[in-house]
Amino acid sequence: MLFVNKYYITTSLPYVNTPGHLGHALEFIQADVLARYHRILGDDVFFLTGTDEHGAKIVRAAEKAGKTPKQFTDDISKKFKELTRVINLSNDDFIRTTDQKKHWPNVQKVWLKLKENNDIYKKRYKGFYCVGCEAFVRKKDLVDGKCPNHQKEPEVLEEENYFFKLSKYSKQVENLIKNDEIKIVPESKKNEILNFIEQGIEDVSCSRSEENLKWGIPVPGDDSQVIYVWFEALINYLFPKKYWPADVHCVGKDIFRFHALWWPAMLLALRKPLPKTILVHGFITSEGQKMSKSLGNVIDPFELVKKYGTDPVRYFLLREIPSTEDGDFTYEKFEARYNADLAKGLGNLIARVITLANKSKSQKSKITSQILKVIDETQKKHKKTLEEFKFNEALAAIWALISWCDKCIEREKLWETKDQKILDNLLFAIKEIAELLKPFLPETSEKILEQIKTKKSKPLFPRL
Repeated sequence: MLFVNKYYITTSLPYVNTPGHLGHALEFIQADVLARYHRILGDDVFFLTGTDEHGAKIVRAAEKAGKTPKQFTDDISKKFKELTRVINLSNDDFIRTTDQKKHWPNVQKVWLKLKENNDIYKKRYKGFYCVGCEAFVRKKDLVDGKCPNHQKEPEVLEEENYFFKLSKYSKQVENLIKNDEIKIVPESKKNEILNFIEQGIEDVSCSRSEENLKWGIPVPGDDSQVIYVWFEALINYLFPKKYWPADVHCVGKDIFRFHALWWPAMLLALRKPLPKTILVHGFITSEGQKMSKSLGNVIDPFELVKKYGTDPVRYFLLREIPSTEDGDFTYEKFEARYNADLAKGLGNLIARVITLANKSKSQKSKITSQILKVIDETQKKHKKTLEEFKFNEALAAIWALISWCDKCIEREKLWETKDQKILDNLLFAIKEIAELLKPFLPETSEKILEQIKTKKSKPLFPRL
């Protein structure tokens, strides 16, 4: 029997207090590239995404919208599901934390196991709670008395909760991260979480009083408590049992501590295998400013796709924004990338080669060693950079090949000589370009391959 390598990739579950924004699209698309790439390699891939739907923030957002939490989460989750379609995600499943058949049984099973192992206990607690983060925060982590992520003063909460013995496993998690048994990408985030652990870790609240929060999964055997939103959301990753452990968790830098510390500690307590890699992406600003409704600078991915198309949006997010750094969006930058790289670069090359091919008869000429060498170098860079999660560099390698082909046409004055041997070599090259683009721009890749087959040129990216 032929052995097939399993590859399991997840996004974090976006919180549905607001509809999806460009940052969600970035994370979705990064994960999608990896899923598509590993399918091309022949791996048995499972790509999981979904929505996180419990907690105080949801209750408040629903009240503000004049809806019940159920109505509100149904509506917003539907929009996130639509976003996965609009940006052409190839996810295998979409999980909702309000799903009482798919998600709740797993969560309650995990809870009971941790309780049985004495890794959960109950105590009265008073502390700072940031509703934006849906998390208790330490006083020393506040900046001028405010949450650094949300710039708001946390609420002071006092209630009886269950606690998870995070302190019991923190040293073990620290060693696993140090030794790259759990690989944190980029290195700066690895150092950040190690520094955080070294400052000392306390046990963490893993439930909320039902009296104060009615929207959540009930604690088994204790109706006075609901399971803490972050605690139960992490458990969604265990849903496709056959594929665990995850090869990659794609997460934003604002929530990576939950994934790099809490989650491995929970898995150690459960005696389960650990995720292999946690890929941490940055934020997207709009003209240098954090996107916010009050500033009116939130970029709607639906509107962006409607105006420019799916693949141009995918291309900009993957090429303009290094996968583990912050990036900035402006319409000027977007249109400059579109015109230079897609319309003038890729689109123009395909149009020139296909138009010339339409007027000639292919002789199936021998592919020269020169072009084979250039393509081989491109393939190697493509593979190396993808395995290092450097999507922008993988695309840069493809565009270097596009540039090489353009220079070849100019140098050989192909529109005059109509040299069939060179034309056949260029057809071979653009077919390879289409293959290399499959994980990034799947629709465009298909269109190029179709044009090569029919020898009929159609504009891929009309100039703006």
